[in-house]
Amino acid sequence: MHCHRNRSDRHYGGPEEGGWWYDCGTFVRVLGFHLDEDRANQLAACANRLLEVVQRRRRQVDSVLYDGGRHRVIAFNGLPPAQFPTERPHYE
Repeated sequence: MHCHRNRSDRHYGGPEEGGWWYDCGTFVRVLGFHLDEDRANQLAACANRLLEVVQRRRRQVDSVLYDGGRHRVIAFNGLPPAQFPTERPHYE
């Protein structure tokens, strides 16, 4: 399991139901590699709590006034994607 930091953002998905947005992000850097999935998730949660304190004056990603600059840590298997989601979601 890898833990990596992403720059978070939101993209406009489309006009359906009055308009919808989806969370997205760009890979920044790998923070660590862990053999135990639980440990990787614990470290990601800990890093995200710290990031919330550091970023407390930045607007949340889902705010209309969000202007970028928030980060979060994600634990996953395999190599980190350059961005997520890897495919643009579709309205259903």
